[in-house]
Amino acid sequence: MKKKILIPTDFSRTAWNALIYATDLFKDDKCTFYILNAFQLYHLTTDSILPPQPGHKAYEQARENSEKGLEQLVDAITIRSDNDNHKFEMISTYNSVFEAVRTTVENKKIDLLMMGTLGENSSDKFLYGSNSVDVMEKLRDCPVIVVPQTIQLKEQSRKEVVFATNFKSSVASHELNELLEVASKLKAAIRVLHIQKKDNLSKEQEKNKKELQEYLKDVVHTFHTLTDIPLVTGIHSFIESRNSDMLALINKKQGFLASIFSKTLVHEIGFKPHVPLLVMHHKK
Repeated sequence: MKKKILIPTDFSRTAWNALIYATDLFKDDKCTFYILNAFQLYHLTTDSILPPQPGHKAYEQARENSEKGLEQLVDAITIRSDNDNHKFEMISTYNSVFEAVRTTVENKKIDLLMMGTLGENSSDKFLYGSNSVDVMEKLRDCPVIVVPQTIQLKEQSRKEVVFATNFKSSVASHELNELLEVASKLKAAIRVLHIQKKDNLSKEQEKNKKELQEYLKDVVHTFHTLTDIPLVTGIHSFIESRNSDMLALINKKQGFLASIFSKTLVHEIGFKPHVPLLVMHHKK
């Protein structure tokens, strides 16, 4: 069964890098990569407050630019990938990035979304732009991997994925499917990181930790605890000190990611992990 992977692009270096990372990560798998460009017109005249329709000169020019860009991108990645397991399909649509992604995930039954930072907020200063945060926070139908611009998939002797959790909520085994698959593809160990204010876990936390241990019994893993350190600082320090390859989180409630990865907080504490971020979602 082919894996369906969606990769939005704005034809930037960042989006191209996410596409390369995706094709390298799943090089041994049969995959269909849907490459999506959502185009919009931002310079509407005052006498035309309604969005231009198909047939309108500005619309048709934007559509043509989008389609040509996608064709060039698919040609380039096909030459680079040269992989019989991989099929590429182009999607050009007039829409916002988030709505285009949401609609495509639903219509194409996407298994995984992979993206770089998109749009005007994608810069070295603010690694996670507003589009990326919107998608990580609001799109709950499939897991998301955000790939920083400078990251490339390299062969290394030791690899690890950091899974950050507070053990306050139980985790169903199916919620970890993407984490286990990605760790397998990377040939990586899973490092479970818990940052706590108190020395001891509650009974509920102990129960949830034991459940997680059971789910991870067939993969190489270890548990780690940091005490009395700010959440984001602790995650950042752990990843940097160990040269980890990826950070994984489960988003259980609205507002969690927005509070951690907002531009303001990123700027204030310098939380710029140079590793891909895997966001999974709680499924009822």
